[in-house]
Amino acid sequence: MSPFYVNIVHRPEMVPEYIQKEAEHGKVEDLTRASVLQESLDIFRTQQQIAHENGLRTTIQMTYASLFNAEAVAIAKQHHEQFGDEIGSTFLGLQCAEFRARFKSRELAIWLFSMEDKRRIVDEVFGKFYEVFGFYPTSTGSYYMDAELVNYIKEKYPMVKVAVATCWEEGPKAYWNANNSWYTLMDGGPWNPWVPSKRNIHCPASDEADDIGIVAIPHLSRDLMAVFDGPGSYYGTHPQNILRGMVYEDREIPYFKNLVDHYRALAKYNRGYAYNMMYVGPGWMSKNGRWECDYDFLLKSYREGMSYYGELKKHGLLQDLTMSEFADVYRQNRPYTRPECALWKDILYGSHRQMFWYADPSMRLCLDMNQGGAMVDLRPYAAKLVRPCGVGTKANQDASYPFLIQSLYRAGFFTHYAGEGAVKSCKIGYGHEQVDLCACRTQASFSEEGDTRVVTLDPVTIEFADCSVRVQSIFRFHEGSGEVEIIRRVLDSTNPSATISIDEYVTACYGTTEYPEDLTGVRLSARGLEQVESIEYAYQCREAGVENVQVVEAVIPQVDTRLSMRPDGPAAGYFREGFSFSPMYTLGIKKTLQAKGELRTWLKVEKAS
Repeated sequence: MSPFYVNIVHRPEMVPEYIQKEAEHGKVEDLTRASVLQESLDIFRTQQQIAHENGLRTTIQMTYASLFNAEAVAIAKQHHEQFGDEIGSTFLGLQCAEFRARFKSRELAIWLFSMEDKRRIVDEVFGKFYEVFGFYPTSTGSYYMDAELVNYIKEKYPMVKVAVATCWEEGPKAYWNANNSWYTLMDGGPWNPWVPSKRNIHCPASDEADDIGIVAIPHLSRDLMAVFDGPGSYYGTHPQNILRGMVYEDREIPYFKNLVDHYRALAKYNRGYAYNMMYVGPGWMSKNGRWECDYDFLLKSYREGMSYYGELKKHGLLQDLTMSEFADVYRQNRPYTRPECALWKDILYGSHRQMFWYADPSMRLCLDMNQGGAMVDLRPYAAKLVRPCGVGTKANQDASYPFLIQSLYRAGFFTHYAGEGAVKSCKIGYGHEQVDLCACRTQASFSEEGDTRVVTLDPVTIEFADCSVRVQSIFRFHEGSGEVEIIRRVLDSTNPSATISIDEYVTACYGTTEYPEDLTGVRLSARGLEQVESIEYAYQCREAGVENVQVVEAVIPQVDTRLSMRPDGPAAGYFREGFSFSPMYTLGIKKTLQAKGELRTWLKVEKAS
């Protein structure tokens, strides 16, 4: 039986976000209001009780505010002794009277403070934790924890072994959805646990020297399709997220079970290992209700979510580990080069759409089968970009890891006017006609050949005016290589004498939001056996090509990345420079064949410097 590990994380947030609702309704903000503190404790106690009734252990992440509350501390100690719950520390829930007095700040997010203040806060929170419990925590967390912060924690408090380190795709889409007021911009990380790099928390470590020293887990397990298309705060293993997204009918939430089951199914793509997590505070279960839901529905949804976890455990299908226990298990027999894979299907709308997600120390990418297996997201982890965030840094609020391709922020296959969007795909041509595989929906299957993961797409039929061809795409991921092998195979043609062209291309840029960045200085080149073409990007619509191409590449100094493609045999290569209305660059490799045959290329992401 494949192990399915689950972390259930509760936090006694003494002054949860809904206190602002009272302030908005005419009451002066009072961080010590007894009614709010007591309601928060009641809800925390209820959440713990529901977990324990279902035979589940939790990790109690104590907020700074809760460390000053004798009742919250007593509950944590009792549940540690009685149920085996872990007592950890979180940097959520900082705001309280004591924090305001000490730090003179209304800032909610530890990652947005200056580095000097981050260190002070860590020492204060961990010092208070030790004062209360007599030991330091081995688990911690926040919505996001930048590498600089984690490096300091690990150096000063080496017993820490695991942290909630980021929200998966909690970037511009979540910001838009919160009326442009939710400054948690942190797209680009893994969706499943990983060992982070010392240089950037989003990137999986390449080796022991790059290992930051902790296991990182995401804040909630998200729907890997719905969250890519929409806001992350709607679609996750948190019942009240699902209520906020209105993904229910007649006060039932079967979507929660479907989502948990989909994570269980990821064992098929990750050598028998699957993971899921829930991370909640009391603010979601306000007695006044949240979103459009009354308290009874909030409570019902939470009971049903925990009941499903409990049911799985009773049948031996789930292991409820604490965060630190999971960190120990995760590190056993896990090579740094091992990727995380997820062939995800639509469980929200009932379509047959699939997306394949892949992450390793070199890259994170996504293939969309509704677009013929087009690559719609690509992050250059190989660059291991040092991008500190918070006050005093260039990024400040933007903690996202940059993309080279992000089809929703940069148009993808379809563009409204002239120009190109960011996508990696292939065009099949015959005569004066050409069809992009982005226009061909298909399905995929997953397999393994040793240390190579293989995604094989069902063939698609492309109909030209007087000829049709059947084309199959195969993606091969060679562990530890930093390359993706891509095979475009023309299986047959209704015209045996037809000359078919295959144009494998990638159109890319870089950025973290929907707004364009300056591409000046990007170097595009095509190297052939006898010819080399190269330009510095200047928005001048230039293009060039070579025969007998060996490699086409773009060096993007702004993100310290080299993106290249090479063929397996005779082919032509080209690059194309964009313009200000279409600020992209394109690399491509072309080949012609008679009726059937294939083009095999390798896409590589590597550090430029």
